[in-house]
Amino acid sequence: MSAAPASVSGLVRLRPRYPLEFTRHIAARDGWHRVQFFQRMQATHGDLVMIPIAGMNVVLVSHPDDIRDVLVTQGRSMHKGRALERAKMLIGDGLLTSEGEFHLRQRRLVQPAFHRERIAAYAGTMSDATMAVARRWRDGASVDVHAEMMALTLAIVSGTLFSADVSRDSSDVADALDAAFQAVSFGFGFGPFSALLDRLPLPSRRRFRRAKDTLDAIIARVIAEHRAGGVDRGDLLSMLIAAQDDEGDGTGMSDTQLRDEAITLFIAGHETTANALTFAWLALDRHPAVAAALRAEVDAVLGDRMPTLDDVGRLPYTRAVMAETMRLYPPAYIVGRKAVAPVTLRGETFAPGTIFVQSQWLVHRDPRWWPEPTLFRPERWLGDDSASRPKLAYFPFGAGTRICVGEQFAWMEAVICLAVLARRWEVRVPGPDPALEPIITLRPKGGLPGRLVQR
Repeated sequence: MSAAPASVSGLVRLRPRYPLEFTRHIAARDGWHRVQFFQRMQATHGDLVMIPIAGMNVVLVSHPDDIRDVLVTQGRSMHKGRALERAKMLIGDGLLTSEGEFHLRQRRLVQPAFHRERIAAYAGTMSDATMAVARRWRDGASVDVHAEMMALTLAIVSGTLFSADVSRDSSDVADALDAAFQAVSFGFGFGPFSALLDRLPLPSRRRFRRAKDTLDAIIARVIAEHRAGGVDRGDLLSMLIAAQDDEGDGTGMSDTQLRDEAITLFIAGHETTANALTFAWLALDRHPAVAAALRAEVDAVLGDRMPTLDDVGRLPYTRAVMAETMRLYPPAYIVGRKAVAPVTLRGETFAPGTIFVQSQWLVHRDPRWWPEPTLFRPERWLGDDSASRPKLAYFPFGAGTRICVGEQFAWMEAVICLAVLARRWEVRVPGPDPALEPIITLRPKGGLPGRLVQR
C-alpha cells in the first residue's frame, strides 16, 4: 500500500496498490498474518493509520490516548467490531455482543453477580478445583499444558456459574469451542462477502452448527436443572435467573437472554483464563529466577492452607507474573469498534461506518511505554512505573462501558490457580516456544507440550 501525505493530525491515509491487496493480509485464514500486517502498518506509518479494506475504512489506532478516545470518551458512538458481530453466531446477544440500551440493561442485570462479596464465595470453588488437578498430576508425566488449563477453568466456570460438574463434557466442550472459534474467525476480513460465505454449505459451517448444538445442549441442560430446582444455589446462573431490572422495566431475563448471557460467561470465563495460565507456565519455565521468587512468596503467604480472595492482595508477585503474562500474551489481543455516529480523533472527523482497530498485542509491546518490551519482567508491576505510562498502555480487559464485567473474577481465578499449582508443581516446556494462534483469543498453536516435576 502507498501512503498519502499525513495531515497535521498525524493521520496517515493509505491507498491500496491493487484492489485485492487486502485479501493477502486481512482475509488470511492464519490470524497471525493479520497481526503481523497491523504490526507493519504501525511501525511504518505511525499511531493513526487509515487502511481501505473491501470498501471499508479501517483505522488502526495505536496510541493509548487515542485508544481512550475510541473506547471510553466516544464509546457511545461506537458499536462492537466485525469479529464480535460474527461472534453473535455463537453467543447471541450476550454482554460481549449486545449494543445500546439493551447492553446497558443486561449489564445492570449481570453486574451484581460480580460484586466483591459474591466473588469471595467463589474462591473455595477455585481452590478445590485446582487442588484436584494438583493431586491428579503425576511426577514425570507428559501433558498438554493448555489442555490441562482448559480442563481446570472448565471445572471452575461450571462450579461458579452453574454449581454443576460438567467435567464429563470436557472433551466435547474443548472440541466444540475449537470448531466454533475457527468458524467465527473464518471470513473475518472478507467484509461484505462474509455473510455470503456463512450461507454456503461449507465444511466449516457444518462443523460450526454441530459445535453450537453441543454447547447449547450443555447450557440448556444446566438451565433446566436450575429452573426445576427453583432455589438459589449461590452460583452465577441463580443470580441471572432471579435478576430484575429495578432501574428499568422491572423485568428479568427471557430464556433466550438467559442462554446468551450464560454461554457468554461460560466461554469468556473458560477460554481466556486458560490461555493466560498456559502462557504463565511457559514464562515460568523460561525464567527460573521468576519461578523461584513466585514459589517463595506462595510458601511464605499460604503455607499449606488454601487461598481466599483476600490472599490475592497478599500475593503481589504472583499477580505481577499474571499481569506480565497478559502484557506479552494478551488473551484478547485485538479490539474492534464500528462508528455509528461521527467520531473525532486528533481533529480528524471519521464518518459512521468507520472501523477502528486497537491491538493489545501492539500497545503492550510498544517500547515507548515498556522498556525492553519483549523481556518478561514481573518487577514492572511492583514499583511506580505505571505513573509514567498512559493509562491505556495496558488494557487486557478492554476499557470504558464495555470493560470485561468479570475482570476481578478473572484476576482471582488466575492468581489462585497459579499459586495452588506452583506450590506443588513445576512444568518443564522442552523445545522452542510454541507458535501463536490468534483466533478470537490468543492461543498456543497445537497446545503446549510439557513435563510435570513435583517439588
